[in-house]
Amino acid sequence: MSRFTIHTSKFTVLNSAILVLAISLASCGGKTEESVSELKAKQAELKTQLSEIAAKLSKLEGDSAKKFTLVEAAAITPIVFKTYINVQGHVDAEENVSLAAEMPGTVTKINVKPGDVVTKGQVLAETDARALQQSISDLQINAELVNQLYDKQKALWDQKIGTEMQFLQAKTQKESMEKKLATLQEQVRMSRIISPIDGTVDAVDIKLGQLTAPGMPAIRVVNFNNLKIKADLAESFASKVHKGDEVHIKFPDSDDTLSARINYASRSISAMNRTFGVEILLNNNKEYHPNQIAFLKINDYKSEKPVISLPLSYVQKDLKGQHYVLVADGKKAAKRNIVLGREYAGVAEIKAGLNETDLLITEGYDGLNEGDAIQIKKH
Repeated sequence: MSRFTIHTSKFTVLNSAILVLAISLASCGGKTEESVSELKAKQAELKTQLSEIAAKLSKLEGDSAKKFTLVEAAAITPIVFKTYINVQGHVDAEENVSLAAEMPGTVTKINVKPGDVVTKGQVLAETDARALQQSISDLQINAELVNQLYDKQKALWDQKIGTEMQFLQAKTQKESMEKKLATLQEQVRMSRIISPIDGTVDAVDIKLGQLTAPGMPAIRVVNFNNLKIKADLAESFASKVHKGDEVHIKFPDSDDTLSARINYASRSISAMNRTFGVEILLNNNKEYHPNQIAFLKINDYKSEKPVISLPLSYVQKDLKGQHYVLVADGKKAAKRNIVLGREYAGVAEIKAGLNETDLLITEGYDGLNEGDAIQIKKH
């Protein structure tokens, strides 16, 4: 029940009481003069109360006639304003090697399995090289004879015995035999799959007895201690993105986030798609995967000091195209013309027009005009 209703009820009750007293006075012909005096005193008291209530009602009616708008208002706190470039990138391994056999052959030995840690130069698998090994054994027998003939011919030539042609022929046979042996030994090496880096075996795509050939994926080795994120940005951002810029990274698959710095920003623009690349090194504290998607927010602008910034939803525009906001000036709304700076994610930097002492109207400003009466909600 409202205060107005309560006072009206009291007013009605008092009127009724006064009426009853008047009737009582009229019927007191047989009563003493003292009783009549008491009733008249009571009547006077009730009339006084009636006058006081009527005055209060009049004041309440006057107050209710005054119109105001209920609003919410908040103090303005300057912050360092930042804008970001949003781009999608992916995790890449600097050393991510897919190995294949260098010559056709049947797989005879697989020395590793996924998850094994390997070192540079380690033999991971082998193909059938028996024919090559037999050819090497045969050549080594002939090589011993050729070497002996060369040594004897050289000794004679050093003593000026024999002809130079005999010495040159022996030397040529020796060198030819050495080259043939080197060629076969290189072919034996090519029959083995050897890790060119330190890392971890990520996949083994061959089986024993399987025929493999150059170009067929066999074993993948990845160095997970040297991961980075790569992303391509449009040419228009080339002057805004630099090495050392702050980056916020989010991995949607794992819902993991981290902050880092750009380690490298390319200065050349691709002629194919008019983009340039950036790279961010990753730490090894968490588990990341090559080709994993990453969302990047690259900081391309930062105010030199804390500035006033507001959600664009609070900003209005008048008929002249001037941007403004409404602030609480006592019990009235006041208009503040403002100059907008940079914008990001629905928030604008305010270059001029507002002070830290202003109380910004954040709710109830729709349809509100400068000078309108307001009342701030209590929380």
